[in-house]
Parts: sequence; structure tokens; C-alpha cells
Amino acid sequence: MNKLSLEQELRSNSYPGRGIVLGKSKNGTKAVAAYFIMGRSTNSRNRIFVEDGEGIRTQAFDPSKLTDPSLIIYAPVKVLGNKTIVTNGDQTDTIYENMDRQFTFEQSLRCREFEPDNPNYTPRISGIMHIENNNYNYALSILKTSNGNPASCNRFTFAYENPIAGEGHFIHTYMHDGNPLPSFYGEPKLVEISDDINDFTCMIWDSLNQENKVSLFVRFIDIATGKYETKIVNKNKL
Repeated sequence: MNKLSLEQELRSNSYPGRGIVLGKSKNGTKAVAAYFIMGRSTNSRNRIFVEDGEGIRTQAFDPSKLTDPSLIIYAPVKVLGNKTIVTNGDQTDTIYENMDRQFTFEQSLRCREFEPDNPNYTPRISGIMHIENNNYNYALSILKTSNGNPASCNRFTFAYENPIAGEGHFIHTYMHDGNPLPSFYGEPKLVEISDDINDFTCMIWDSLNQENKVSLFVRFIDIATGKYETKIVNKNKL
């Protein structure tokens, strides 16, 4: 698989929807996560990320404009011990609760499927990062319709053991803009990861479509100590 420029992937797609990047910094010392949301409707664009304990949650920027919270208000990031969960919906809670009961990441998602937002049937994308004893691995999941047919749910999990320094994997909900929106297909994309959280955050934010981008979360976790640094960028300013 060819390694792609994350910057070019984002600049060339006006609407990848929601996206997750997991990987390892170029110097090999940090586990890296990024999650962004975009929106086309007023309801989707009326959001910000706010810190919530060791994780984050979405929040209406202007509560008076919130019309339907069901698929847009959730906790995208939660931390369970040495595991960091990143998803595009309320399946974060499902993964957290089931893994706390000793289910695997894949098993935890067996009770969930794509979002019920006909006609898009947005895929549920999820990631898990596990750091223990100076070892780091991660996995990504996508739950989607069978070629747009909601009668069938296709489930894919991609696991990456001992990831390579300077590399990550990028998965997003939509291949591109459209009506209905076409779901992501294929393996997560192999992309480059840098060393500096500020540069990485700015690169992603600046590369997302100016009209459609809403919020961005980036976290670098020190693999040796577990200490982390987080950056949050919101288009809507408090």
C-alpha cells in the first residue's frame, strides 16, 4: 500500500464527513490520534468539541438552534485505563461499557450497525489505542451497509500491531460529497504522521474544507509514560 499525504487527501475531498487518524509519531515516541467532524446542515455545523474528563464530547454551540441531537451530540473520545477510544458516534459508550466487561473491541461493536440516517446510512467508524509496557497497537472498525442496502450490515476491523514510526491509518465516513453520500470503502488509508502536535493539528485543520469543517481533536500520547497532550480546534468560537 502506498503511503499517502494526509494533507493532500483532505485538500482533495470537500466532504470526507467525519474522520479518524491513528498512528505513531515519526520519532516513534508518541501514539497519535486525530478526529474531525464536518457538516452540511445548520444542525451539524452548530457544534463544538469540549473536554470531558480525559475525553471529549460534542456540544451545541447555540442551543437555541439545536433541532435533533440524536446523531450529533455524543462523546467521541473516552479513556478506559490504558485504552483510548475514538469514534464518530454514541458507540463510544458501547465500546467503553463492553470492553470494561472484558469484551474485545470487535465483540463490543457486534450490537451496533450503521447510522439510521436514510438515505445516507452513515457508517459508524471507531478506533481503539492500547498502550502497555512500552508497547502500542491500535485498531479501526467500520460498520456500513452492503453497497447502500440497509438490509445488510458489513463489519470490518483492521488491527495494527507494533505500528511503524511516522505512519498512521485514516478512515472516514464518506468517499466524497454527494446525494446520497457514498460510504467509505476499502482499507483505511496509509498516511504520514509527523512529530509535532502543533504542526499536525494545523495541517489537518488548514486542509479541511473551509465551508464544511466544524471541529478537530488531536492527541499525542507518550508511549513510555502514558502522559498526553491534546489540541482542540472549533470553527465556532465561544
